[in-house]
Amino acid sequence: QMSSQAGPEAEVLLERVGNAGVITLNRPKALNALNLSMIRCVYPQLKAWEKDRDTGMVIIKGAGGKAFCAGGDIRAVTEAGKSGDSLAQDFFREEYILNNAIGTYPKPYVALIDGITMGGGVGLSVHGRFRVATEKTVFAMPETAIGLFPDVGGGYFLPRLQGKLGLFLALTGFRLKGRDVQRAGVASHFVESQKLPALENDLVVLKSPSAEDVAGVLSSYQTQSSLDEEKPFVLSEHMDKINRLFEASSVEEIKLKLKQDGSSFALKQLETLSKMSPTSLKMTFRQLQAGATMTLQDVLVMEYRLCQACMVGRDFYEGVRAVLIDKDQNPKWKPSVLEEVTDEFLDGCFKSLGDHDLRL
Repeated sequence: QMSSQAGPEAEVLLERVGNAGVITLNRPKALNALNLSMIRCVYPQLKAWEKDRDTGMVIIKGAGGKAFCAGGDIRAVTEAGKSGDSLAQDFFREEYILNNAIGTYPKPYVALIDGITMGGGVGLSVHGRFRVATEKTVFAMPETAIGLFPDVGGGYFLPRLQGKLGLFLALTGFRLKGRDVQRAGVASHFVESQKLPALENDLVVLKSPSAEDVAGVLSSYQTQSSLDEEKPFVLSEHMDKINRLFEASSVEEIKLKLKQDGSSFALKQLETLSKMSPTSLKMTFRQLQAGATMTLQDVLVMEYRLCQACMVGRDFYEGVRAVLIDKDQNPKWKPSVLEEVTDEFLDGCFKSLGDHDLRL
């Protein structure tokens, strides 16, 4: 046991089990939502295990059985943003630095995403070499509904999914469940939830494992997991439409194409988009367009600029109010229509912050 916050009450449990470093996100009542103190526990430990010759790999999981990590502690960030507290900068900066450390980790990194995995939880898993989904996994990047954008490196991994799937997930916040999280390419493997303790035992005994060693163990567990194997990918019948209708040069054009298509699937997506922050939709569209050809590092630098634009804007506070605080689900976005979100405004969001830019 090496928990830097000792005892079962700690928000993060850090322990060496066999040859592995194991991180357990331990705020089950908050669905293991990620706050700054948790980031400050995990990051230095990852760096220490990176140098430690006896630690062959890292495993990260969530406590409580419901969630891996349901997202970042957004309420704390909005309170800080309103009062001018530096948490509104520190949280995102340190979170993105952690996301980059995971994306560049030299040892095998295995995220057991058993349960709700959204936003900040995606950032702790998706950039790692191995992501194991179970039948309990629920994945989404729902940020456009709260006046934010799919950050934590969403601009990097989303445009690299098949066809226009990433843009579709980013704009609509569509939820993927279970095996579909792997079929989409978000998870690398699918293993039944009840098999995870045995899987973990088989991983921690590996001595300085190569990525191939770890992949072998994961594949053998996946082979034994036949649950929902016969069910097709939830979006398979819609992929042609998604690829056609989300192939556009603007969000306005996507909405027009959805309307013209007129199918029930297209109209449902149109209705979803009409509820999202117009500013967030346009920001996200440009973020993924740019991120498609950038490194993860450059994407995180770009996303830091965007999140700071959201901190001085209005929609983020209104979205969090409507969805997380008052829960009336009735945000009043400003501007309220896509046409009023100008290119000039967006250019400002993407502009360098000079000395305040994220440094990786």
